[in-house]
Amino acid sequence: MSEEQNKPSDATVEPTEATAETANGAPNGAEAGSPEDRVAKLEAEVASLKDQLLRAMAETENTRRRAQRDREDASKFAVSSFAKELVSVADNLRRALDAVPAEGREQDEMLKGLAVGVEATERQLFAAFERAGIKKLDPAGEPFDPNFHQVMFEIENTGKAAGTVVQVLQPGYTIHGRLLREAMVGVAKGGDAGGQHVDTKA
Repeated sequence: MSEEQNKPSDATVEPTEATAETANGAPNGAEAGSPEDRVAKLEAEVASLKDQLLRAMAETENTRRRAQRDREDASKFAVSSFAKELVSVADNLRRALDAVPAEGREQDEMLKGLAVGVEATERQLFAAFERAGIKKLDPAGEPFDPNFHQVMFEIENTGKAAGTVVQVLQPGYTIHGRLLREAMVGVAKGGDAGGQHVDTKA
């Protein structure tokens, strides 16, 4: 037999340099990269996570503020329907007082006492309105404002500028600056001052 045939089949093979590096755990192929590259990659991931965190925190704060505004609005305007009923009571108190002539108070003590009691009730009601943020609108002499006034008629030859409120049929009310009830008014007709015309359908 030749020497090659006499060699054992399980003869060991000397590892090559590349095989030795792989076995020792050195990076190979796609895993290879400098420390600077790995640091840059980690920094980019940190920046991305920080951005996501800041966005989440901002969204949480916005949600909290919206919820707080909703709670405040609910607290301010929850009584709007009830307040609308009470302003009618204020109207009736004022009508009752206007129905009592001044000379009647002087001549009739009972009538005078009744009027004084109604006036005291009216003052208490308006004090309660003020505490609740309800404000009375009595726009006599003011320019017509379609956001708060409702024109019932126009009056000629008033000597006032067109669109000026010259008569208040029914006062209006606001609650925390929001309209509760429009004021019903009569305004000066165009042609008295500058020929202007108010849009009563606004």
